[in-house]
Amino acid sequence: QSFKSLDKTVAELSGDRETLSSELSAVNEYFAKIKDRCVAKPETYEARKERRDAEIQGLKEALTVLQEETAFVQRKRHGGLRGGALQAQ
Repeated sequence: QSFKSLDKTVAELSGDRETLSSELSAVNEYFAKIKDRCVAKPETYEARKERRDAEIQGLKEALTVLQEETAFVQRKRHGGLRGGALQAQ
């Protein structure tokens, strides 16, 4: 009878161990995915330089566009409504 009891306990514990092992595998797999996303990876010099060069080029293009647009903007007349009202009197 004690053998049967021990066999039953061993079977239960083996099942528990298999369940825990599969849960641990799932948790470790999830942790590996999260770690890849969360851990900061240092950027290489080449990647940083390329990103900064692209940013500088974009800023230069934006400056050129703004300079060209301001050349076409009409300047306001000095005096505005007040000057017109004075001349009408």
